[in-house]
Amino acid sequence: MRHAVRTTEVYARVNPEHKLRIVHALQQNNEIVAMTGDGVNDAPALKAAHIGIAMGINGTDVSKEAADLILTDDNFSTIVAAVEEGRIVFDNIQKFLRYLLATNLGEVFTLFLSAVILSFRSGGVAQSLVLPLTAAQILWINLVTDGAPALALGMDSASPDVMRRAPRRPNAGIIGRQMFGNLLLVATAMTVGTLLIFFSAPSGASILHKRSMAFTTLMFFQLFNSLSARSDSDSAFRDMFGNHWLWGSILLSIGLQIVLLNLPYLQLAFGVVSLSLADWILCVSIASSVLWVSEIAKYFKRTARSATQMQSAEVSR
Repeated sequence: MRHAVRTTEVYARVNPEHKLRIVHALQQNNEIVAMTGDGVNDAPALKAAHIGIAMGINGTDVSKEAADLILTDDNFSTIVAAVEEGRIVFDNIQKFLRYLLATNLGEVFTLFLSAVILSFRSGGVAQSLVLPLTAAQILWINLVTDGAPALALGMDSASPDVMRRAPRRPNAGIIGRQMFGNLLLVATAMTVGTLLIFFSAPSGASILHKRSMAFTTLMFFQLFNSLSARSDSDSAFRDMFGNHWLWGSILLSIGLQIVLLNLPYLQLAFGVVSLSLADWILCVSIASSVLWVSEIAKYFKRTARSATQMQSAEVSR
């Protein structure tokens, strides 16, 4: 039975006890099993399956009690729609976390490494440490420029292959090993770029100017990362303009940053100065590196996945 279910797709005139045997056979092959039923005798199979689905209209009370889900319209296409919606929600949660965690790690790494570098330069004198970001600037990034793109990612549309993927493992967490590695890669790129802007400034540049450059570069790092965070493997340039909310939030964040750097009262409150056009171009150019780093990593990931799929296809033959 265990071997027969691997190649059998259609079952005819199946008795309730046969349903239970099919469920157990599929589970022995490490398959995730969903079973539908409406009668009293279907209850054991519904209970044994990972997801028991009872009919809401024609189903008996016993089958509904044993089931995990109740199909209110008795329409099997609703199951497919529910699975698709669940995958979309899970994907958007991952996008949200992928974006915000990389942002926060980038900020932490930037402040930590800058403190280490400056402590070596100053001989460990804490009073002489001038960090590249102030508390007010970090608060601005977290609450203003990061908030809108993060919410927009939570409303992203479905990926084209959302229903062609294999089911994820039941014990797989939201943050997997690959996702964690991607977070470290993105955060490292942000840290290196921000520190490069801050420490490579001309010797005559004021601390306010250097902080304004680092502050703006880190902000643009987050915006470029929001484009890449839409997928862990697909290119950011695929359906790049599909999320109109995301682009609206990016433009809003840029507009708020321009206002902050040029309004005198905000300049005084946040410790920033106006930047020249050349400064803006430099900040954007450095910040775009996080997108190219992610694209290279995604390319190798897609290549490795394609090779694995080809090997699996050859083995199955």
